[in-house]
Amino acid sequence: MAEQLILKNLPFIKVLPSWAQELSYKYLSKTANLYILHGNIMDFLPHQMKEGEFNFMKIQDYISDVLFGNRDIIVYYDRSSGVSFCTPEMKQAYIHQMGHSNGETDHSALFTTDPIKAFSYLERYFYSNITKNFRIVLIIDYSETIIPNAELSQYSDEDRFCLVTLNRWAHDPIFTKGDISIILLTENLGDLSPRIVRAPITIKVNIPIPDEDVRQRFLYFLDRQEKLLLEDEIGVPEIAKITSGCNLVNLNQIALEAYQENRKINLEYMRQKKKEIIESEAIGLLEFIECEHDLSMVSGHDFVKMRFKRAANAIRRGRLDVLPMGYLIAGPIGTGKSFMVSAFAGEIGIPIVKFKNFRSKWQGVSEANFEKCLNILKAMAPVGVMIDEADAFLGDRDQDGDSGTSNRIFAQIASFMGNTEYRGKIIWFLITCRPDLLPIDLKRQGRAEEHLALFYPDSIEEKLDLFKTLIKKLKLRIQKVNILELFRKYRFEFSGADLESILIRAKFLSAMNNHVFITKDDLQETMRDFIPPSYPHEIELQNLVAVLECTSREMVPKRFQNLDRNKLVSDIRQLKVLLGEAVAPVQ
Repeated sequence: MAEQLILKNLPFIKVLPSWAQELSYKYLSKTANLYILHGNIMDFLPHQMKEGEFNFMKIQDYISDVLFGNRDIIVYYDRSSGVSFCTPEMKQAYIHQMGHSNGETDHSALFTTDPIKAFSYLERYFYSNITKNFRIVLIIDYSETIIPNAELSQYSDEDRFCLVTLNRWAHDPIFTKGDISIILLTENLGDLSPRIVRAPITIKVNIPIPDEDVRQRFLYFLDRQEKLLLEDEIGVPEIAKITSGCNLVNLNQIALEAYQENRKINLEYMRQKKKEIIESEAIGLLEFIECEHDLSMVSGHDFVKMRFKRAANAIRRGRLDVLPMGYLIAGPIGTGKSFMVSAFAGEIGIPIVKFKNFRSKWQGVSEANFEKCLNILKAMAPVGVMIDEADAFLGDRDQDGDSGTSNRIFAQIASFMGNTEYRGKIIWFLITCRPDLLPIDLKRQGRAEEHLALFYPDSIEEKLDLFKTLIKKLKLRIQKVNILELFRKYRFEFSGADLESILIRAKFLSAMNNHVFITKDDLQETMRDFIPPSYPHEIELQNLVAVLECTSREMVPKRFQNLDRNKLVSDIRQLKVLLGEAVAPVQ
């Protein structure tokens, strides 16, 4: 019977978007009656009216008009509006039937916002119409407000009633056989009770952020309404291409704001608006990394730059399938690991975002925050994701003390990073000065596959090259000086961050001396006064664990290249003991 229903409706189903097709197949199979629609539920959804012509509507209208054709009984409920119906006729039928059965003349109670009363009325109404072979759909918006993700001990009596009622309806064969469907709407699955989300009988359907094709159709839709003002040199396809990660409500907002201001939209305006919108949509959990430079502004690290340039070339040629899933970038502090990643982004022109702290002390909020971020990343592809201090930020599987939240977050990250569907589309950059503390789950092949390491400049020539690069990066005006002489005079190991600090101090000294540019004396006085970092054991440990992580001998400094691996592991252990760290097997 279910197969016949599917075959009968196949021509209609095939014109639906993939998420609606999935929902239709599950509905027609008659195996479940509780559905959770999550993801991009606040957006406009495209509906193909006829060949080449699309209309755009909100999700409640889409379910009512498109999927169920406004037939039989379609009910809405949320805590703010209470009970409502798809059509006036459906509302009158409800009043007529329930009003008579209650013997009441005041019908306002039938449309209450109280979920206990509302669900009680609706259940009686549904049962009374089962024998009429009506198709009944109950759409519950903001469902996280009635079955939130919290411990049962924290539930109110009202929350418990809603949880038990929905669970009972999901297992009630009368509901399934009687064609009564319950659709819960929520942006994040992590906001809902796990008892409902993880129940095997619950059908979960994700509504994605629109892809380039949908965005383009919507922009043409706005253009036909003369609400899209574009500069002459750009067209709809270019705007659709650069707005990955934005939903249709966002695009509508940008277009209407520009229309009201009588301002034509160009690519730079759209990029800036996209950045603002995505950072706002991610509620401060993602930050765009701005970079004015490409890899030519990176001094030294020739092997790593070569690897990144090859990856950039593959992206330009569209060979995303040959790219690693992610990079692990190790090295002691101050070697420019974050700058290297942002320069790589500048090289290929894709956006790079940085994860900010999405953890919360409230149960379920961390998982919901992370789920939201992942949905945005999927829509923004291709995109780079930089996680600085990855060893501290990501945690591991065995953390405790937070009711298992960190373990679940770690599992989400590991699963998402290992999804080969996103190879070349979402590129992970795990940056750390202590790769030995990063769980092996994330360093293995299929996740952070390429292991690269950056080290302090080793030779005088490398230091000179770094000096010249920083002069360009910082746009300094400096007197001609024999910098090699100064490097030989003030011999100490320094990082790129140390040398940048020296140059900034010299610039400050120059300004205090009313000099037009940095003089030799300014620079010499600054270098003489500079005290290098006083934590050599920590730096040496960071060097050694980075060497151990390298997958190529060519990127290892000469002084470490002939170091026996067993000796390397032994030195790492001794340094950890010296620094008072717990000594575990070196990964």
